[in-house]
Amino acid sequence: MPTRRIVLAGLGACAVLGEAGAQSLPATTPVKSRTENADSAALPNRNLVAGPAKTRLRPPPAPESEVWAVDGETPGPVLRIKLGQTLRLRLENRTTRPLSLHWHGLRGSSEMDGVGGFSQQPIAPGASFEYRLTPPDSGFFLYRPLLVGASSEPAGRGLAGLLIVEETEPPRVDLDLPVVVTDWLLGDDQSIQAFDAKGPEGAAAGRLGNWITVNGKAPPQRIAVLPGARVRLRLANACNARITRLRFDGIKPFVMAVDSQPTDNFEPVRAQLPFAPGTRYDLVFDMPDEAGATAMVTALTGSGVPLLRFVAEGARQAAAGEVAALKPNPALPLAVRLQDAKRSEVVVTGGAKVTADSKLDLSGLDLARPWAINGAVGTPDAKPLFSVRRGAPVVIAIDNRTAFLQPFHVHGHSFRLLHPLDDGWEPYFLDTVQIPEGRRLHIAFIADNPGRWLISSTVLERFDLGLWTWFEVT
Repeated sequence: MPTRRIVLAGLGACAVLGEAGAQSLPATTPVKSRTENADSAALPNRNLVAGPAKTRLRPPPAPESEVWAVDGETPGPVLRIKLGQTLRLRLENRTTRPLSLHWHGLRGSSEMDGVGGFSQQPIAPGASFEYRLTPPDSGFFLYRPLLVGASSEPAGRGLAGLLIVEETEPPRVDLDLPVVVTDWLLGDDQSIQAFDAKGPEGAAAGRLGNWITVNGKAPPQRIAVLPGARVRLRLANACNARITRLRFDGIKPFVMAVDSQPTDNFEPVRAQLPFAPGTRYDLVFDMPDEAGATAMVTALTGSGVPLLRFVAEGARQAAAGEVAALKPNPALPLAVRLQDAKRSEVVVTGGAKVTADSKLDLSGLDLARPWAINGAVGTPDAKPLFSVRRGAPVVIAIDNRTAFLQPFHVHGHSFRLLHPLDDGWEPYFLDTVQIPEGRRLHIAFIADNPGRWLISSTVLERFDLGLWTWFEVT
């Protein structure tokens, strides 16, 4: 049977085309003490404005780029609340396109899921919408645009951010560092370039940028921490389409949570983790004791893109002791009765063919509808994939018959990844799973969240072209 480590390693095959571009001079983040908090205090009520802004994505002397930002920031501000709080958040749209924000991984109400054209009316330019979010789970969640047929552009212009729901008893660390990885498609003048999802790349990897940023800044970001300090690293992939792997050098990280759901702490096999759009990891590690020691987090894109460079500076920190596991979120079921499950199938077809010399074969392909699930594209008025009563167990087979790795997200629910014979599951929950090309995997969950929910590609260009379906919990 595949172990947790083998599965996390095996599902990370890259579908990346192109290089990330030249790297930058490092930036510096000050040393933090154990008593400092990396983010602002809890804000149960908040107004956000999405609109045009300027920022320098490449290092000087490159000019600033015109982007779309949340409250003038890209990524947007980290929203931090306590478990049990309700966040009332009014989003004002000052962009030139309709907008909505999906709260990726949050198991809230379907009306607040933030899928424009499906769970809510898109927010027109100049209009606003109030989200009311009461997360049942602690963890951290990615917010980014998701609109039927129109997600690629606002996300590619920089609209994304994180919502952190604090544990009742958070682990003691010296630095809690949220990190959003984004890529950008930039011209020689550093302006954001248009991308046509109905072109050849829309039927392949999707919109792959030519420049990667870490929290909106040029990589690698230099993070100064005390020798021996304990770091909690929250990593989220907000790229439109970039599927890559992360490698950790100079440290021994432990994964504490996958897609916001705690797991027994484990080391990534070969110090690597798969990293598809929408994926989130909670990791913890201790810096080496020696002053001047360094640790790196690298995206294995092209020849490798260093994202974070941790440097041990200052007085040696006292040993923090054993790394304790996070407590499981109590709202999730411990078991799924597979023998009683409603069973359904998602067959993913279409896309370009890849020739022996790695070229794209688009022959016979309708570029306006290159992808399909069960022979059809997703539309709001289509019949649901299935309908079940609340509390019913569900097993879904996802069969990837394309030439590309396919990451899929189940909205409103967290699921188990089943063993090949459906005789057990991996000991962690997911909300986003990567299906390798030519493979078939099974997921299982309790449909405990009433409403209409998507099963959607997290590659936004594929989502815009209809690579999604939906189910109903009554």
